[in-house]
Amino acid sequence: MLILQRKAAESLVINGNIHITIQEITADRVKIAIDAPREISIVRSELLEAASANQEATKTDIANLSALSGLIKKQNTEK
Repeated sequence: MLILQRKAAESLVINGNIHITIQEITADRVKIAIDAPREISIVRSELLEAASANQEATKTDIANLSALSGLIKKQNTEK
């Protein structure tokens, strides 16, 4: 991991085509601007974490539904 210090209005360039500029610094926030090609995906990390958690929950729900379906079928065949 590379750690840099930047002041407001300063920027950095990644791979020659991604420009990150510090727009504003307040007591507890930093406002940044990212200029990158359209094919570069830029997503906030908390959204990625939420999507991952949702996928895991879906897998669990599907497994639970499958198990429940099996129990119902078993119960119906025993009647």
